[in-house]
Amino acid sequence: MTVTLMATSHRIVFGDCKSMREIRDDSVHLMVTSPPYYNAPFDYPGLFKDYDEFLGLMHDVSCELYRVLAPGRVACFVTDDMLVDGVKYPVVADVTRLMMEAGFRYRDRIVWVKPKGYVRISRRSGVVLQHPYPMYYYPDNIQESILIFQKGKFDYSYIQTLAKRRLEKSRVDVKEYNGQEWYLTVWNITNVLPFKGRAEEGIAAFPDEIPRRLLKLYSFAGETVLDPFAGSGTTLRVAKELGRNSWGFEVDLELRDTIRRKLETTNGNGKVTFQQRKDARKLRSLIRESVKRRKSVALTHMA
Repeated sequence: MTVTLMATSHRIVFGDCKSMREIRDDSVHLMVTSPPYYNAPFDYPGLFKDYDEFLGLMHDVSCELYRVLAPGRVACFVTDDMLVDGVKYPVVADVTRLMMEAGFRYRDRIVWVKPKGYVRISRRSGVVLQHPYPMYYYPDNIQESILIFQKGKFDYSYIQTLAKRRLEKSRVDVKEYNGQEWYLTVWNITNVLPFKGRAEEGIAAFPDEIPRRLLKLYSFAGETVLDPFAGSGTTLRVAKELGRNSWGFEVDLELRDTIRRKLETTNGNGKVTFQQRKDARKLRSLIRESVKRRKSVALTHMA
């Protein structure tokens, strides 16, 4: 049976998600995001002055999420611990702690495993080849965590209030569920590869398949999905495809054209609107300039 998707709306706010004042209390039904990976060398070098600043951002976002999410609904973070300048930061543990302090229940953790061929032996793991003795082992990482939190408990009587047509649009494909092993806490999904010409070129983006599964498993057609770190707009695009409404927040103005292009080329009957706050900025340009300054200072000291 073919089910026609309903008209949806997609609102992108360029501004800091520490305050999502445009969204009413208890009005979001699912949150799916991947926050900026703390000072990741290849994506966000020097974005935060220190780890405490990163945790401060996540604290504020956690509190806002508790305000905007409807009772019983779910928030999902795609993230992982970060290795920066030889120091490992426990991002997964700290995000879990901050979300629980904000009032959420810790519901589940799914491990997203990327293909083994994605990472060859690196300088980190290859130390053992140079020094084949104990204490030289540092493994390469091909997994990330999908952390799932819930605001209280879901009232399943809500499902009985949904129109039959809307409920049918929300049905989980059991063949897909079994065939792709969604029922496991390990998901094997190919990551977004840095091919030239992709909309995500030069952007840290997760694959469509992750929000697609999460939206199908934790939201109903016609409901509202939020991504407070919208990036290139992957969650918003999938929401449009699946007949969900969406809110996206992104501080980097340089991503506006990318988000627009992704949403305009996506199937689905959805209206897209943009709003810009004063706290939006050209973040990637600022990061590039910061990296150039640090390199210049380093070269000066070496001279």
